[in-house]
Amino acid sequence: MGENSNLFGIWDYIVLLAVLLVSSGIGIYYRFTGGKQRTVKEYLLADSNLHVVPVAFSLVATAMSAITLLGISSESYTFGLQYIVQNITHVFCTPIVTYVYLPVFYQLRVTSVYEYLEKRFGKTTRLAASLTYSFQMILYSGIVLYAPALTLGTVTGISQNVAILSVGLICTFYSTIGGMKAVVMADLLQSVLMFGAVLSVIICGVVQTGSVAEIWRIADEGNRTGLLNFDIDPTVRHSWFSLIIGGGITFLSAFAINQSQIQKYLTVKDLKSAQQTIWLNLPIFVILSLSTSLSGLAIFSKYYQCDPIANKSITSSDQLMPYYVLDSMGHIPGLSGFFVAGIFSGSLSTISTSMNCLAAVSLEDYLKPLYSLGVKESKLSDQKLSLYTKIITFSYGLVCICIAFLSQSMGGIYQAALTVLGVVGGPHLGLFSLGMFTKTANEKGAMTGLILGLTLSTWMGFGEPRPPPSKLPVRVDGCGGITNISLPLVEKITERDYFWLYRLSYLYNGALGLICTFTVGFVASKISNKVSMAKPGNLDPNLFVPLVTRFSKKGEQNNGTV
Repeated sequence: MGENSNLFGIWDYIVLLAVLLVSSGIGIYYRFTGGKQRTVKEYLLADSNLHVVPVAFSLVATAMSAITLLGISSESYTFGLQYIVQNITHVFCTPIVTYVYLPVFYQLRVTSVYEYLEKRFGKTTRLAASLTYSFQMILYSGIVLYAPALTLGTVTGISQNVAILSVGLICTFYSTIGGMKAVVMADLLQSVLMFGAVLSVIICGVVQTGSVAEIWRIADEGNRTGLLNFDIDPTVRHSWFSLIIGGGITFLSAFAINQSQIQKYLTVKDLKSAQQTIWLNLPIFVILSLSTSLSGLAIFSKYYQCDPIANKSITSSDQLMPYYVLDSMGHIPGLSGFFVAGIFSGSLSTISTSMNCLAAVSLEDYLKPLYSLGVKESKLSDQKLSLYTKIITFSYGLVCICIAFLSQSMGGIYQAALTVLGVVGGPHLGLFSLGMFTKTANEKGAMTGLILGLTLSTWMGFGEPRPPPSKLPVRVDGCGGITNISLPLVEKITERDYFWLYRLSYLYNGALGLICTFTVGFVASKISNKVSMAKPGNLDPNLFVPLVTRFSKKGEQNNGTV
């Protein structure tokens, strides 16, 4: 970081510490008030009495967090604004989440969403899906933990390893003592800090350039404002097709069937309130996403003549925003600390949610079934379950710290995060959709579809070797006469020696996983039913989306069976 490394001063540390104390204080407050987290329902579901507004903000914080601040701003700086097209999917996918998927989970009132799969298919399907979810969230939480460590290392000079340990241990402590009430209220604080951090970057950019129009002019000159890429080629990283299709699947997998969000829907009193939280989440989510993209253009307006990666001021595009904050606002006492606190608190809350949800899944899907096999089931009191849940949460925190160290080799954190979510999220969305939209699907078909879907999406997401993404050109003519700079590759990668599957846009990982899981699962179920000459049994109508239930009842009435 050179001469800028000493600009993180005493006031920055004071602001950072103050914000962290408030965040931790929220967890401590709820640990010693109310029911004191002595029951599983309070610890995991906040007794289902939270208000709509903080839960709506919490949904945003969980879905975006520090990865949004660092990843999306870096995305618009490096690749341009095309990514914001994905926000369109949030508009038309929100009613699907609200009125199609949510009623199913709310009617069943399951603590773990994978209880649904046991009711619909059987114990094997539930366990398989639950284990893959746990693996996904551990990986994702490790990436989220790596994000603030990256920032702290950039603006303070602290090594990333030390930063990962520091952030990770605090997150583990907070996650262990804070129940869902603390998680949601900390998310509310986090959201405010996130908006504040993003707006500070935009305002600074406007002050330095003179206007938003000038920021846009510079970005347009640097080819960062293109939004009309309608290329149908699936190997194009970002186009309207990949962003709408892949982005829609990512949104649905995150908000329609993901444990982290479903568990929060259940913290409000009824279905109507849960639906209100989703609708309120929509504008907050879109505004934050668009603002973060604009912040990337503000950063570009300062460095468009001297790219800080090319001149080796930083080593990764994910360090752009913290570097900009330190470089442009480091002279203002406390502002850099406020920005770092926003990223730190964001990851703190997101990891708290992840740990809380992983604990819920472990309790309901692993621990309780094991106890039910023995003779000590009656001795498993609610107070003991609460203690076990906290121990599980602590253990997951330590595992995530280990994963965070591995995240340093995963490339851009935002694409890495979306890849991890897509690899598991797509097949899981296909599995739940198979159960909710079809009555002929059975466990054999569901398991076949899930295995093949996960295999395909994992192969697509992590297969090697794959071509590096083509970055937009950068300039170095304003770097003060420095000439020994090696510019990154800027031409489009077209080598045909790469396997075609590895050249597909990462956004299609989840989409193809969904299609494979649903299609294979449906066909395999049909074949299985035909071979065994089995007919679908009388299934609980609450296991299906409202439209399927109404259609089935209408068909039964027409056939005279009702």
